[in-house]
Amino acid sequence: MRVARYAIGDRVVLKSGSGMRTAAEAVCRIAAVLPAAYGQNQYRVRYENETFERRIVDTDIDPERSERATHREEASAPGKGSSWLNPASMKIGK
Repeated sequence: MRVARYAIGDRVVLKSGSGMRTAAEAVCRIAAVLPAAYGQNQYRVRYENETFERRIVDTDIDPERSERATHREEASAPGKGSSWLNPASMKIGK
């Protein structure tokens, strides 16, 4: 499985010849990261002026003109000896 280069919310620019007329129209935002298929990462993207989403692959994206989010939240593992379950935060109904 390949690691996706882009995350949800990243703005990407599609390469020319992908059906868009101008550079401004080629900018879209990643709505979802899809499972890889045939060795390529897939993304669901949405253009600001459209009401539907499209599926693209890594080779459709121009990496030089695209920007990735710099504030990625990493999942943190619980410290040694601690549990992911916190009984104090549970609410039990009567």
